[in-house]
Amino acid sequence: MAWRERVALTRPRPPRARRRLRLRVALAVLFTLVLTGCLARTTDSVAPIDVQSPGKWVVLAPMPSARQEVAVAELNGRIFVIGGFGSDSEPVGSVEVYDPVSNTWDTLTPLPAPTHHAAAGVIDGRLFVVGGYGGGRASGTPLRTVYEYNEARSSWATRAPLKEARGALAVVTLGGRLHAIGGSGDSVTAAHEVYEPLPDRWTDGPPMPTARDHLAAVAFQGKLWAIGGRTSFMGTQYPNVEIYDPAANSWSTGTPIPMGRGGLTAATLGDRVYVFGGEALMRIFSANDMYEVAGDRWIGKEPMRTPRHGIGAAVVNNRIYVPGGATQPGYASTAVNEAYEP
Repeated sequence: MAWRERVALTRPRPPRARRRLRLRVALAVLFTLVLTGCLARTTDSVAPIDVQSPGKWVVLAPMPSARQEVAVAELNGRIFVIGGFGSDSEPVGSVEVYDPVSNTWDTLTPLPAPTHHAAAGVIDGRLFVVGGYGGGRASGTPLRTVYEYNEARSSWATRAPLKEARGALAVVTLGGRLHAIGGSGDSVTAAHEVYEPLPDRWTDGPPMPTARDHLAAVAFQGKLWAIGGRTSFMGTQYPNVEIYDPAANSWSTGTPIPMGRGGLTAATLGDRVYVFGGEALMRIFSANDMYEVAGDRWIGKEPMRTPRHGIGAAVVNNRIYVPGGATQPGYASTAVNEAYEP
């Protein structure tokens, strides 16, 4: 090799190239720290705080297993926590059910396959688990699967699949139908599919105005509310509230939540909507925001005792139960079981 060639091979990188390399390394380290739950800042609500009646959180019997990215639903006064990532950040098909009366948990027949980022809904005493991802955290495959739980037999049956495979979606029961909105397959979607249990059939509804995944949704005053969500973990975090009116078969825009985030959950109690937790880059949310109809505004309530994302919520007897989730951005599963009393 000629002397000039040897010199060229050992010549230092230009300053600009070195800066780009250092930036890439720093971003990779930062992303790894966030995903492994090593770096986060807890964020409370930025809404006006209700100091007169903030409500309170109650600590209850923890889940038998730590899990996040779970589906949660109430059936016959009990709370089902379905699938998710386990403590080793691998997908599970676990189904555990909580009895608020006895403050105890039972373990039920697992899903037919390990599933994370699914959603659940109940129609006339029938529990359905919709979509999600299969496979490991690094190679998750979006699913079209729909399972129905038979409580008498403690077994699962397969129902008509979604038209579009997706996980990190939201499901709402409205007018005797399931509405499956948002999520992501190859990319985030604005998909809106409607399930009718009697013919076991999915049809298309009008898509959401904003494509997003990791969103929350509730049925409130006869309409579907789609709340928050994101384009990706490091992408746009939406505060958007979009409202579907089945009578008009159209969407409108509601008052946005105080701060955009994904991985949050929501529930309704009386004439109020509550939104809990969530995550964003380098942030884990303890926020508990309540929507007040009279003032058309969001109000901050008592923050979560344990900030979390990848959660679900269910209501039994004027309590909102928020089991499981992750305590840091990324993977940090917990068995925490806490309930909010307004």
